[in-house]
Amino acid sequence: MFSRTLLMSAFLSMVSLASCTVVDRFEDWVHQHAVKFRDEHHWREMYTTWSSNDKFIEETNFKNLSFVLGHNQFSGMDSQQFKTYLGFSNENSLRTSNLRGSTYEHAAGLPESVDWTAKGAVTPVKDQGQCGSCWSFSTTGAPEGAYFTKYGELPSFSEQQLVDCDSLKNGGSDHGCDGGLMDNAFSWIGKNGGLCTETNYPYVSGVTKKRSTCETTCPVLSKSKVSKFVDIEASSDNAMMSAVAQQPVSVAIEADQKEFQLYKSGVFTGACGTNLDHGVLVVGYGSLSGQDYYKVKNSWSTTWGDNGYILLGRGSQYNKGDGQCGVLMSASYPVL
Repeated sequence: MFSRTLLMSAFLSMVSLASCTVVDRFEDWVHQHAVKFRDEHHWREMYTTWSSNDKFIEETNFKNLSFVLGHNQFSGMDSQQFKTYLGFSNENSLRTSNLRGSTYEHAAGLPESVDWTAKGAVTPVKDQGQCGSCWSFSTTGAPEGAYFTKYGELPSFSEQQLVDCDSLKNGGSDHGCDGGLMDNAFSWIGKNGGLCTETNYPYVSGVTKKRSTCETTCPVLSKSKVSKFVDIEASSDNAMMSAVAQQPVSVAIEADQKEFQLYKSGVFTGACGTNLDHGVLVVGYGSLSGQDYYKVKNSWSTTWGDNGYILLGRGSQYNKGDGQCGVLMSASYPVL
């Protein structure tokens, strides 16, 4: 293990007074996120990446956009490291499913805004860790909300059960930490007769980085069986809002861009395409300072974004009607 004191002394002798402030802030970030270094080279490498991201944050925020960037647990990663850490390269199957439900019909008289978090229908933000299991978190969030709207109670369902059991090895259709589809998982929940709770089947793949053996002894929560899932009409804000007005909705988005990586608050209108690589949960919609948005729950813990959430820009101007980050391209929800 290298000496932090000697390293800092040598490094600071080569930088200006202004840069010293950056180093101090980097050290504060290291302490906040309990970052561990292998050696001196690793420290220097991460500092270089962090300071580059720090400059990008400053330059972006100087533009006074509708959103603000800030440091989080991913600030020491460049774009490729970020994609690799979260398994984006393995989750490109999120675009389509060979299992289809019925299309939701538009509702009349939509409310101006919806927020299921304020109504108590959304569990606390979770953390997928270093595992490409975003699909399982998006999946559990939807039946959690559906259970609340139907029975007035909010269970926290097990992502680990989906990661372990809804796999090709076990007769399922998904790939554990190597990606999956929310529609596939809804179908598996139906065949399984429901889901176990987080307490009875806790999540561990964020640390182990792989799926475990499927456990079949945990009790499935009564009335959590998915009777069907509904695919929402693509590229339609009205269809999405109609669905979100009744319950939280699972969606796929593109989340591998640097501005998304470092998002902190506000309505995100930054560079974001439609190469769907990440599963999340739409929990509401509304407007902020004249900007329409969808409120989205992520699975990167509360240290990312606005306490784990992001407001995605809403409107036909994004990606030729496919939605900001492709949010309107592949959306669905379960019916219990």
